[in-house]
Amino acid sequence: MEELTLTTPALLFSAVSLILLAYTNRFLSYAQLVRTLKEQHLEHPSNVTRAQIDNLRRRLHLTRTMQALGVSSLFLCVVTMFLIYVGLLVLSAYVFGAALLLLIGSLGVSIREIQISVRALEIHLKDMER
Repeated sequence: MEELTLTTPALLFSAVSLILLAYTNRFLSYAQLVRTLKEQHLEHPSNVTRAQIDNLRRRLHLTRTMQALGVSSLFLCVVTMFLIYVGLLVLSAYVFGAALLLLIGSLGVSIREIQISVRALEIHLKDMER
């Protein structure tokens, strides 16, 4: 294994930052959708809005998990840089590996959330077909 340098974990900063920005934008759009669905459900309760609300609840939980894993990955990248700085190179390699695993987990949860989002769109499409 090549030796880690301070630039290795720093390379993930921009990638993780962009991912976190995308997750935050997704969360904000869900917040607006929740407000809209609440109004729709109060005015005209239906099975469709109920299904959308349940679907949205799952998506919000997954988004929170994605954000937590992404922030944890970024945090461990900073810890890795500190460990490299103080000369604990072996430990820094393990911490960086954990940061990468957290990032992989975040991306995996994101894939699951996308699948659920597609299911939400299918609910709309089926409703329009009726």
